[in-house]
Amino acid sequence: MKQTAFINGYVFNSDTEAFEKKNVICADGFITDITSDVPSDATVVDLNGKYLIPGLIDVHTHGIAGYDFNVADADGVMHMRKAYASKGTTSVMATLASDTMPRLVNSIFAINQNRLDTKSKAANIIGVHFEARFFNPEKRGAHALHLLALPNIEELNTLAQAMLPAPLHFSMAPEMEGSDEFIKAAIAYGATIGIGHTNATYEECIHALELGARSFTHTFNAMTAVHHRMPGATVCAMTADKAYAEVICDGQHLHPAIVKLIHRSKPRDKMVIITDSLAAAGSPDGEYNLAGAKYFVKNGCCINEHGTIAGSTLTLFEGMKNLMKFCKIPLNKAIKYVTVNPASMVGADFVGKIEKNYRADMIVITSPENVSIESVYVGGNKID
Repeated sequence: MKQTAFINGYVFNSDTEAFEKKNVICADGFITDITSDVPSDATVVDLNGKYLIPGLIDVHTHGIAGYDFNVADADGVMHMRKAYASKGTTSVMATLASDTMPRLVNSIFAINQNRLDTKSKAANIIGVHFEARFFNPEKRGAHALHLLALPNIEELNTLAQAMLPAPLHFSMAPEMEGSDEFIKAAIAYGATIGIGHTNATYEECIHALELGARSFTHTFNAMTAVHHRMPGATVCAMTADKAYAEVICDGQHLHPAIVKLIHRSKPRDKMVIITDSLAAAGSPDGEYNLAGAKYFVKNGCCINEHGTIAGSTLTLFEGMKNLMKFCKIPLNKAIKYVTVNPASMVGADFVGKIEKNYRADMIVITSPENVSIESVYVGGNKID
């Protein structure tokens, strides 16, 4: 068994939220030990006093670098995986926008052809997030009206069987007819449920959470607005302590003061930074497509043909730095929102920490005060 030892670095401990002078030993893509010792036969990576944090986990991202998961073939998926890793995102829930069922199944096929490979020096796709179809038309956002549908057990069976055993996450509007049965059936498959693109009342959201829903999709965006006598989904997202709240931290979807409000409202293990990024992420301004629908990017802001904001051009590392800025918190207090919290939200218990038996996905940064990526490792292998 070939071992690699990362030595002379400060390693982030997700439990204490502190950096510790330790060595990280890896083999076969996973961390085998956190220790003061170095195996005599290990290949040594000297960090020279730099800092090691877990690779970031984006549980809501449609695309990057000119590609999106709805239309990418297997080669396109690999291109995306490499682009994510180059930006410090080492695990991704491939997010599919509303589309026809045949095209969604074809997308899953392309994803599964090129999903997991720790030797490829590319981010791993740990599952699929279906941000698709089962929405309230009044809160559809950039999703095409003709592609929406009521929650449907037959469609659930088709999608789940195409993707299992990987983690599955569904965003849906719980007030729509058939939602209760859909939530129960999805959870029976082991899937997780997010409340999103919804006009649900506060009480309807509480009911969905009691059935097993566990998160809110891009909180504040495409959900019932705050009203002092009708609190709705947004207030439920901020006050339901056991539920996760996704946050797009780009300064466009949410004013920085709203990000700060969510940060103050949620328990520290229940806020999740996402990108909701589109193919335009890492690409120049211009015209792009999402599941066949046009959108336009100007000054990094994505707008569809009807003037509706449509995803982002954000990277998760940028989102983490924005969180630090908006909420005035140091790096060690921001890391969990882009690592262990999203992993926990979708039930991926093998990524998100630098810890024994976790995958050896790590980012080297110069210092907590100089938060920039020096290098990225996926499965213990340095990406190019």
